Amino acid sequence: MAKKNKTNKSIEGNSETKGISKIKMFFYWFIIPLLFTLLLLLVIAQIANINVFEKAKEITGFSEEQVLTDDKKTDVLEEKVVSLQAEIQEKEAQIDKVQTELDNSATEKEALLIEQERLLDEIAKLTRDQESAKRDYEEIVSTFEKMSAKTAAPVITKMSDAEALRILTSLKPDTVASIYEKMTPEDAAKYTELMSKQ
Repeated sequence: MAKKNKTNKSIEGNSETKGISKIKMFFYWFIIPLLFTLLLLLVIAQIANINVFEKAKEITGFSEEQVLTDDKKTDVLEEKVVSLQAEIQEKEAQIDKVQTELDNSATEKEALLIEQERLLDEIAKLTRDQESAKRDYEEIVSTFEKMSAKTAAPVITKMSDAEALRILTSLKPDTVASIYEKMTPEDAAKYTELMSKQ
């Protein structure tokens, strides 16, 4: 039985050494080279003046700003609310200003439309007056056409030069010639000269 115990102990000892040797092998083949490689990379990064921890934060996207406490988050949100409220008030002031300008332009437009209407009425009145004056003038010219030269000549000489010239230029040449015959030579010469200057 003693032999059996020794064989059992030797078998157990061999299995323990095999288990330990597997762990040692794992350390020797993977962990130690990995640690050595990391140490070598850290030394190279230090020499190249690269902060490994900041690079790791950049790569992972993790930063201190993301680790805000609830108080800091509340403060940031309150600041945003205040700035947004100030923006809203500024926009409302701009809207009020634009609305006032719009109201003023509407009032000006109304005033301009009223003025335009007044001017159109005045133009229409002046056109009617001008047409009436033209008809009256045509009637006067027609009357002079129908008058005898003996009667028309003294009337024209009593008129102002401008009016007499206006009527004489509107009459037919035959009528003007017969009126000149009934005028004094001085008056006929004066009106002929005025007509030639025109």
